[in-house]
Amino acid sequence: MVSTGEIKRGMTIELDGQLYQILEFQHIKLGRGSAQVRMKLRNVRKGDTIEKTVQAGDRFTRARLDHRNVQYLYHEGDHYHFMDTATYDQMILDAELLGDATNYLTDGMVAVLEEYEGEPIGVELPASVVLRIVKSDIGLRGDTAQGAMKPATLETGLRVNVPLFVNEGDKIRVDTRSGEYVERAQE
Repeated sequence: MVSTGEIKRGMTIELDGQLYQILEFQHIKLGRGSAQVRMKLRNVRKGDTIEKTVQAGDRFTRARLDHRNVQYLYHEGDHYHFMDTATYDQMILDAELLGDATNYLTDGMVAVLEEYEGEPIGVELPASVVLRIVKSDIGLRGDTAQGAMKPATLETGLRVNVPLFVNEGDKIRVDTRSGEYVERAQE
């Protein structure tokens, strides 16, 4: 059991018989009543997002997830192939289950597979990944006092805004939590 004071972003809890991952939460103290906690939750199995407000101090059952390292191999359409790094067993996960993680997967990348009661529910990626730019507009020099940015398409198909000095073929580090440019990576 975990109380509202112990919850963290990314934690998976059981609520009303469903598995939810906590995306955001905020403690709210009203003038005359008890404090409340407003949470934004994502249903792990269905993928839909809900908002729920509970009383401060309420307790939830924390889902017991099993974790194991897997290596991304390749994908065919909406099926992504992974290999367990300990047993060399291969598994196929659907794009729907992986969600936004598909934007960051590159050949040979190691991720952490999360399972609930033997059923895969998603993968946990590193905080940032290095990806190569395959298409980028030419940056126009001009008013750069505000840190001018231009759109770029990465090898996985993800589009991010990058500084003007970054060109096609460069490798950049991208934050997997926000999908934003972090820095230019060393070759």
